[in-house]
Amino acid sequence: MIVIEPFVPGDGAMDIRMLDLQALRIFKAVVDEGSVTRAAMQLHYVQSNVTTRLRQLEADLDVALFHRIGGKLVITPAGRTLNAYAERLLRLAQEARRSVAADGVPRGPLAIGSMETTAAARLPGLLAAFSARHPEVELSLETGPTAHLLKRVLECELDAALAAGPVKHPALDSELVFDEELVLITRRDHVAVRAQHEVADAMILVFRSGCSYRRRLETWLEAGGVVPRRALEFGTFEGIVGCVAAGMGISLMPRVLIEQRGLRDSVGVHPLPARFARVPTMLVWRKDAERNAAREAFFAVMKTAAGALGTPADASTEDRRRTSHPASPPTRQRSTPRVDSRV
Repeated sequence: MIVIEPFVPGDGAMDIRMLDLQALRIFKAVVDEGSVTRAAMQLHYVQSNVTTRLRQLEADLDVALFHRIGGKLVITPAGRTLNAYAERLLRLAQEARRSVAADGVPRGPLAIGSMETTAAARLPGLLAAFSARHPEVELSLETGPTAHLLKRVLECELDAALAAGPVKHPALDSELVFDEELVLITRRDHVAVRAQHEVADAMILVFRSGCSYRRRLETWLEAGGVVPRRALEFGTFEGIVGCVAAGMGISLMPRVLIEQRGLRDSVGVHPLPARFARVPTMLVWRKDAERNAAREAFFAVMKTAAGALGTPADASTEDRRRTSHPASPPTRQRSTPRVDSRV
């Protein structure tokens, strides 16, 4: 049982007394699944138990959490308010349980996010080494654009993420992992690109909105007075590179990815001015995240691998210092990585 202070949902007061964490788990499962039947299946409960606990919770709070309309459950404003608290309370309870039971052995779920290109170019060896060293950790990887990853970290759906910097948010901490060089890529036989007007008629081939590399390309073009005639969005870097090679348009990609994949014979590679080309890749986590062995182990592997992952020789002294000493951040913790490429 846990005691929390009364709170006010919208215009009316809700008298919260003693809240049973299991009742909150059941309530949240009903919210997430959208029905008592599916929640009961997820929790491995009989349906009548879920219904009874839900009604008991409403009676304890003296408020309706759901409207029952035509056999369907529709969450009420009070229910939405309670759901936000339930997410926080259940997360805190999980963190407390892990902290009390901590024996220093990395284990359990660890959810990491990464940009698509970073995952392809930088992480395969690192994830393999981490999984071999810590087989009890249930590591999962989700890829997406920077804006999406930051949102997932803020929502506590990811323990940490590798995102393009700089990252400035009052609830987030970040640490430089490595410094990336972006290059303009075109069809193989394109003349050397020295100014934006030389690709003024080109379509830009990019990841969806929220991708920092996409914004970097748009900013470079705008600096030369060029407005892209059209943007074509892709879900994978392979799709972008393939279409650039076929002459459909232009894009920005990390130089290391082009070199690792042997793509210089497929596309034209053109350097950009440093202020557009250099972009830091940051490890990002919530400031209020509790320490946990699985997360600490991941950051230890990241720290060891940082130099090999590609901090460039021309990075500043401060950048190299920070790269070799990343901070210890968040929580969660699968021995074989599960890649969820939602981009």
